[in-house]
Amino acid sequence: MQEEVVLITGANGEIGHGLIDYLHAKDYKIVALDLAPLDDALRPKVFRHFVGDILDQMLIGRLISEYKIRTIYHLASILSTKAELNPELAHRINVEGTLNLLRLAVEQAKWQGQAVKFIYPSSIAVYGLPSIEEKSKAGKVCEGDANQPLTMYGANKLYCESLGRYYSKAYRRLSSDFNPNKSVDFRAIRFPGLISAETIPTGGTSDYGPEMLHAAAKGVEYDCFVRPDATLPFMVMPDAVKSLILLEAADRARLTQDVYNVTSFNPTAQEIYDIALQAFPNAKINFAPDVKRQGIVDTWPEDIDDSSARSDWDWQPDYDQKRAFEEYLIPAIRKIYQ
Repeated sequence: MQEEVVLITGANGEIGHGLIDYLHAKDYKIVALDLAPLDDALRPKVFRHFVGDILDQMLIGRLISEYKIRTIYHLASILSTKAELNPELAHRINVEGTLNLLRLAVEQAKWQGQAVKFIYPSSIAVYGLPSIEEKSKAGKVCEGDANQPLTMYGANKLYCESLGRYYSKAYRRLSSDFNPNKSVDFRAIRFPGLISAETIPTGGTSDYGPEMLHAAAKGVEYDCFVRPDATLPFMVMPDAVKSLILLEAADRARLTQDVYNVTSFNPTAQEIYDIALQAFPNAKINFAPDVKRQGIVDTWPEDIDDSSARSDWDWQPDYDQKRAFEEYLIPAIRKIYQ
């Protein structure tokens, strides 16, 4: 008898930590997969963990044969900055790896006789605004606007959204046994910049926000790689986990689209600097914009419209900007380095 489980790829990452904590508390049996051994604190909370690559077909086959997977949270990816340094590797991991997981979902759905949910974290990197002037004029960007990414990561995410839509609605549509109701139930969230108090991010273009806070708390000097006026939408990690859980639980009949924006607040880099300095007066933070990384930030929206998520599955962040910093980020980060 196969165990009914939830599969989480990229389980060691920022989102994975919060998601495992939540699902464990709800008594879900979790199978975790990551390239690195699972963090010691997470191991008691999962049913089984695998160290492996999402490109490994033998490993994917093993997961298909050994478990009854009802939901897949596919978190594994190479983030924006690292993807620009090695775009071909990013494509293999971000696209071919996602394709492998979608095939896994199809095989699982086939023998279970019901759709398998595939929850996919996408990104504001799918947007590509042509200039800083256009960015300023755009205001709140909707899901269908400016889908012309100018990074490999953004291109990967946008294509994988299309792949998910295909596997969900049209996979092998010419075959005699075509039945989209017993295939993949694909649901994607386009995340803004994510800030966690628990883990230090690596490889993201929006990481100047959390990096500023962690450096200030540690008392080490930090060169912020964007201008003071750089503006992006952000969200704290508990709200990111909440949004994934809400979308997974949503009644399919209520969903009017497959991909949803979510957001919470959109400070300038100067505002984050001011908050960090107020909390840690001895912080040494300098603005030293990196032209190339700043150029990527300038193509991403200042704000995004998440009204569809709010109406279709009752999305509402718990943390606005004030609460995010005062009640979650500053106290937790201060505790880490005391």
